[in-house]
Amino acid sequence: MSLTDKPFDIVVFGASGYTGRLVAEYLAAEYTGSDLKWAMAGRSLEKLAAVRAEIGISEAVELLAVDVDDPGSVTHMVDACRVVITTVGPYQLYGDELVKQCAERGTDYVDLTGEPSWMHETIAQYSSAATASGARIVHSCGFDSIPFDLGVYRLQQHAIAKTGQPIVTVKGRVRAMNGTFSGGTIASMRATMASAKANPAIIQVLINPFALTEGFTGPEQPAGMAPQYDEELKSWSAPFIMAPINTKNIHRSNFLLGHQYGEDFRYDEMLLTGDGDQGKAAADYVAKDDSVAKSDLQPGEGPTKEERENGNYDAIFAGETSEGELMISSVQGDRDPGYGSTSKMLAEAAMCLLVNRDLASGGLWTPAAAMGDALMARLQEHAGLTFKIEKG
Repeated sequence: MSLTDKPFDIVVFGASGYTGRLVAEYLAAEYTGSDLKWAMAGRSLEKLAAVRAEIGISEAVELLAVDVDDPGSVTHMVDACRVVITTVGPYQLYGDELVKQCAERGTDYVDLTGEPSWMHETIAQYSSAATASGARIVHSCGFDSIPFDLGVYRLQQHAIAKTGQPIVTVKGRVRAMNGTFSGGTIASMRATMASAKANPAIIQVLINPFALTEGFTGPEQPAGMAPQYDEELKSWSAPFIMAPINTKNIHRSNFLLGHQYGEDFRYDEMLLTGDGDQGKAAADYVAKDDSVAKSDLQPGEGPTKEERENGNYDAIFAGETSEGELMISSVQGDRDPGYGSTSKMLAEAAMCLLVNRDLASGGLWTPAAAMGDALMARLQEHAGLTFKIEKG
């Protein structure tokens, strides 16, 4: 079936789940009245119909029964649309069949995965098929890792335009973050730990910052695993829970962009906690906090609408040029990072691929490498993100 014959532009797979529902709600609110043709998919037509009715989505938005254990139903969905949005995780448990079929059948794909061991496997297994078919497979299109991936990309584009050279060492620092995790995120973390326990080789993937840059290993990277004082930022920093996945995606972006940031690029990511004794105490507390790992949240559970709308985040990306000038880019989001903002970013990543057919060739991509400036523009126009150059 050719692209012009496909009945849907986008299908939201997992639309009756916590995050999938938010994506469907966003598409309905943002693109009602447009010519976007989209559908909702999941295992239960009854649940999908209930969500569609509760949100007030038009019955013109069709429902598809799809189960990853039924490859035929996956084929039907993949062949029926230009882009699949999937929120069905943990992806290492439920994601393989869909990535495989999108890669083989030339359908674009976006997800929310923060599971580097699974991404390492999909790159190895499906890159050739995606390259051949033209399918653009883009992992990590939520809070991990769009703000960080694009924040570094924005800083480096600015540095190159101004000085002719990239910044060798960049510090990603979260200045503020207000929001909560969902049960789906907790389930993905548990699945990764279970996989590592069953297969110790996975641990090497998890600790390797270049695990997603097949065949390339750069210089030793800052650890970012203990509190430290950032002299140029005048603040203490603490370990950041999303750093292990974001750093890997940022190095992969550099790799896919032909090492625009340099083959000697170094990057770490931490949480700013403030100056003085209070900042140090806060950094020490964060470093010891294991509440996320101990959370009993289950898939389908997450922050309330009020919590999502009152949430926000603010991250900066700082580094010195070869002449010693400090440059800083920043990214702010107007909703809680994990879900309110993530659902909008995921939907806009799909829209970006949909309307920009020539942005990238077939393959397994990161958001910055595949969509770069076009995605930043969409996120600022539609999704409540703000990208700035604050210094330099």
